[in-house]
Amino acid sequence: MSPSMLKIISQEKNDQKIIHHRFKKNTMKKITCALFIALIASFHCYSQFKLSLADSIRRDSINRVTQQDYNSMLAQLHITSTRPGPSGNPSAPNAANTDESKASPYTTLPDPLTLKSGKKVTDAKTWWSKRRPEIVEDFDREIYGRMPKNIPKVNWEVVSVTNDTSDHVPAITKKLIGHVDNSSYASITVNIDLTLTVPANAKGPVPVIMEFGFIFPPGFRLPPPPAGEKNWRQQLLEKGWGYAVLIPASYQADNGAGLTQGIIGLVNKGQSRKPDDWGTLRAWAWGASRALDYFETDKSVDAKHVGIEGLSRYGKATIVTMAYEPRLAIAFVGSSGAGGTKILRRVFGEQVENLASSGEYHWFAGNFIKYAGPLTPNDLPVDAHELVALCAPRPVFISSGSPKVEGNWVDAKGMFLGGAYAGPVYKLLGKKDLGTIEFPPIETTLTDGDIAFRQHSGGHTTGPNWSYFIEFASRYFK
Repeated sequence: MSPSMLKIISQEKNDQKIIHHRFKKNTMKKITCALFIALIASFHCYSQFKLSLADSIRRDSINRVTQQDYNSMLAQLHITSTRPGPSGNPSAPNAANTDESKASPYTTLPDPLTLKSGKKVTDAKTWWSKRRPEIVEDFDREIYGRMPKNIPKVNWEVVSVTNDTSDHVPAITKKLIGHVDNSSYASITVNIDLTLTVPANAKGPVPVIMEFGFIFPPGFRLPPPPAGEKNWRQQLLEKGWGYAVLIPASYQADNGAGLTQGIIGLVNKGQSRKPDDWGTLRAWAWGASRALDYFETDKSVDAKHVGIEGLSRYGKATIVTMAYEPRLAIAFVGSSGAGGTKILRRVFGEQVENLASSGEYHWFAGNFIKYAGPLTPNDLPVDAHELVALCAPRPVFISSGSPKVEGNWVDAKGMFLGGAYAGPVYKLLGKKDLGTIEFPPIETTLTDGDIAFRQHSGGHTTGPNWSYFIEFASRYFK
């Protein structure tokens, strides 16, 4: 074999060795990379498992402590059992009633304009001096609970001030923390989480709508509004108004286990409630009042024109806050259902028995549980229309979604009736009522009076009704 041929063969062997070496090296790299990715994935799965396990343990602990507190309240009330509420699942054997023909077994409602003595209220003076205090006392004692007199003061801290264009309008956002004085019981710390956003180009103080805001999990994003529609924040800023977001769960947890913590627990020094002590709805309302205290010191806010808005359980908190806080100018009550503007003497959707269960009793005074035990909703001394009446003469906008999308649990007609039957009080005080007691077709806008109602065709949200509310509020924010 010629020397040149031997050289070629030798070169080919060397090339094969190099290729083989590179192949092994690349293969090892790929294997190492795959192992590393698998390790990271395993670590992530393990971390998620740990978080899931920790969350499960936390929920189990909350449920256990909640049940203990609930049982303790039953013992204080000398109640051995309560009636179970219906299911919100339409296919369940005990599904809540959605048949309007079966919705009204109770034929009368308490009259907001009749004193307990039986005398009719015919003038504003008697309403303010006698009848309204009677109604407040009934709500305090039997439904929402009494707010204690010795609540600590709140000191507000401006944590940050930032320029914000996230809603397509130049704005200034302040992050605030309300530090509650806990010198009387240092074991419990309570802080109120609040943000305030106003237009950057405002020439002076602006009206503000304050929303009760939910705490969402990390990474959670609310779905954007439908194409072409603006979110509520942008609508307010373009109007020249501001908005605030108050986080109720930052100062009072949304469960029975939290009743010995938060502002309720702080005032009670970690002890359990008495039957007429305030529940979470009143505590959340207290936080809104403290936010108003801050707004009165902030030169960017027109504190005489502050409104309150909330959805679902925070819709309940919204109407309760409006009823008890006279400085609020207007309320936008979203799908509040039972415990909000819905008439409780209606067998449709959520019932008193649901509210008085261990899952929801913490929103109310302990005494409220009686109406799912030895007593019935018909024994209640007051009903939702009188809660709306406590807001008079200030404007209230009641919002609901479509039963096809939102469901029947919140009972749109029941909420409408809560507004309609508050009408006589508004008229007594020189204001206009809803204008009808006939439940209107969906998408009908009733905003001619000082009580407003609109049922949009969307789901469990106030979103589609924001533009209608802003137009309604514009009559009062001039």
